[in-house]
Amino acid sequence: MPTYEYQCDACNKGFVREQRITEKPVKKCPHCGKMKARRMISGGDFILKGGGWYSDLYSGPSNSSKGGSSDGGGSSD
Repeated sequence: MPTYEYQCDACNKGFVREQRITEKPVKKCPHCGKMKARRMISGGDFILKGGGWYSDLYSGPSNSSKGGSSDGGGSSD
């Protein structure tokens, strides 16, 4: 589930909520109780899970065998 950051316009305190994408944004501030909370735009955590995903472009299987690999194309004794 995504984590959303909120800021209250009444008391200026921030808080975080883990919510489903389909849930409506929180309006009530848990600190002061006023209906002045708003969702902030922030950099989210984007994690790719499952087989075949790599964290960077350099760790893929196609890059691991570059240079100096002996795949039968070289000379033998």
